[in-house]
Amino acid sequence: MIIRNFAVRHGRRALAAPVPLSSLRALSTESTSMRTAVAEPSTSSPSPSAWSKTPAKADLDRIPENFHKFQDYQRQTQSLGSKVQLRYLPDEILKRPPTDATLEDLMAAQAHIGHNTSLWNPANARYIYGVRSGIHIISLETTAAHLRRAARVVEEVAYRAGLILFVGTRKGQTPIVVRAAELAGPTACHLFQKWTPGTITNRDQILAGGILQIVDENDRPLEGFESHLQERRPVVPDLVVCLNPMENYTMLHECGLANIPTIGIIDTDADPTWVTYQIPANDDSLRSAALIAMVLGKAGARGLQRRKDDAENGQVNWETPRDVQQYITVEMQRKAAEIQRARKEAEGEDGKPLREDPLDNETFRELLEPPHLR
Repeated sequence: MIIRNFAVRHGRRALAAPVPLSSLRALSTESTSMRTAVAEPSTSSPSPSAWSKTPAKADLDRIPENFHKFQDYQRQTQSLGSKVQLRYLPDEILKRPPTDATLEDLMAAQAHIGHNTSLWNPANARYIYGVRSGIHIISLETTAAHLRRAARVVEEVAYRAGLILFVGTRKGQTPIVVRAAELAGPTACHLFQKWTPGTITNRDQILAGGILQIVDENDRPLEGFESHLQERRPVVPDLVVCLNPMENYTMLHECGLANIPTIGIIDTDADPTWVTYQIPANDDSLRSAALIAMVLGKAGARGLQRRKDDAENGQVNWETPRDVQQYITVEMQRKAAEIQRARKEAEGEDGKPLREDPLDNETFRELLEPPHLR
């Protein structure tokens, strides 16, 4: 009874289900075959007459005409299409330094890329434009404005014959600081090695023995200051431009103690209070550092050219250092005392001159009054 009900119940389900095609194929006893047509390779070779067939005379006559048509078409279409040009060369900006940096130049130099948001310094919030993919984006408009302000400072320092120091101690920044110092003129120098602590605060010991010169408004050396140069303290820069402030905190601290103004590239992780004039930009990119350094170097070249033009017209707008002016005053007093003593020796007991006045001798007067004391 149980077996019969099971067969009836499951037999109906088996008959109601569709039969798969694989089962029909397996149960079929008929064999089918398909014929495929295959093209057999031709064993016949072309006749020798087909290879030796010469072109017709009409085809030969159209060759010059077709060639002229090809030339006309080539002239008409040679200006179409895109021109592939090499847009970036690492040394191109050093050979042709720009006088100013546009927003496009700063964007191409990756000056807008900051650090991760977890590394930022809250004091740089005024320089940050936004955040993208966890990276702070620096406002390029702020960068351009601060760069122009720093360029103006460099130009005025060079115009007043100030000593400018370009510092870049990271790998790859050596040619950048050297080229920037060359552009700024003979009153600029560079540093691409580690800063020696105490170079400014203990300059009497570290910088002792350096060669110094006293020059005029045309940068020509002057004579007569040998004794002063032997007693003079070593000079310090009037302005410092630092491309990587994060690695040169000691130098910036010494500049602050000596009241030396500084210019520095401030990234989002740096402290803007370390330098006097901040330039918010990416300090990890060599392209960004090269662009900023070349703009500052060209600013120094403009200040140098202005000073030379004024010197040719007889205008000197910079002041002589206080110690040099004091030495000149002492030398003039000493020369005047020598003149008075020479006059007394030239007079007799009755007050009449025994020989000519020393000031009447042109050679003696030139000796007493060098060109820089006249």
